[in-house]
Amino acid sequence: GNVVLWKPSDTALSASYAVYKILRESGLPPNIIQFVPADGPVFGDTVTSSGHLAGVNFTGSVPYVSLSLCLYWMLYIRRTFKRLWKQVAQNLDIYRNFPRVAGECGGKNFHFVHSSADVNSVVMGTVRSAFEYGGQKCSACSRMYVPDSLWPQIRQGLLDVHKQISLGDPVEDFGTFFSAVIDDKSFSRIKGWLEHARSSPHLKIIAGGNCDDSKGYIVEPTIIETTDPREKIMNEEIFGSILTVYVYPENDYKQVLHLIDNTSPYALTGAVFSQDQAVIEEAGKALRNAAGNYYVNDKSTGSIVAQQPFGGARASGKHILVQFFFFFNKTPFV
Repeated sequence: GNVVLWKPSDTALSASYAVYKILRESGLPPNIIQFVPADGPVFGDTVTSSGHLAGVNFTGSVPYVSLSLCLYWMLYIRRTFKRLWKQVAQNLDIYRNFPRVAGECGGKNFHFVHSSADVNSVVMGTVRSAFEYGGQKCSACSRMYVPDSLWPQIRQGLLDVHKQISLGDPVEDFGTFFSAVIDDKSFSRIKGWLEHARSSPHLKIIAGGNCDDSKGYIVEPTIIETTDPREKIMNEEIFGSILTVYVYPENDYKQVLHLIDNTSPYALTGAVFSQDQAVIEEAGKALRNAAGNYYVNDKSTGSIVAQQPFGGARASGKHILVQFFFFFNKTPFV
């Protein structure tokens, strides 16, 4: 049981195959995992039409999707969770079981900064969250809310660190902070957001904003200030090194908490920076449904894979516990 048909991502064939070989060389029996490079949509349509399907565990962002299909089949395709759910629903009559459906589908992750926050923690945590791996993490910070009383200090701190970020080939220079984005489609998508930032009357690029595909798909880490907290750049997933900041009146932080909770359909990760315990508790209540992984005075990418649980809610998926119990067929009670 638990046999895996692994359809790797088109953009990670070599790395995936290396992992597959390691698993086989470590003693994994033959055919427990079968490495099957294939056309994503064809593979997905095939397995969801099989009567042996036991479940769909969907992980990934909008541009790059990964699926685990049980008897656990794994797949990377460019589909949405809704599309897969619809396929499963339409085929319910052919399945031997009711397939389980769980998903983690990307995010529009936030950093909320209160006036009591430690500026250095905010700056360093935000730079790492927004720009590590070129922002190509589903948990990366993409929108930030800063009180006007702290914005001059935080702005200067972000700009100072931004000047030190080096881009290039990490093989040639170990001091490189991050390298190219994964492919031309990602480059084009992020470039489109930079063009939008230049054309929108509500947006101002205060650092970065350039990209170059002459030698690798290089996108500068970019910091944007917005005067409209509901601008679409604050709502939609980018999956790139773009951070957008909304500066709010210090005394309006309660309204901003409500704004964060209602701006984006996603609810994957988020962080609150404050040294006021009452504000931390208040924010925790106001944002309890705005993030599956919620951090206090730490970056929104704080969770370590395979060490802490991870998952989102709303359009980001079906939350941590659902995905945890997804992998259990029977639970013995003693």
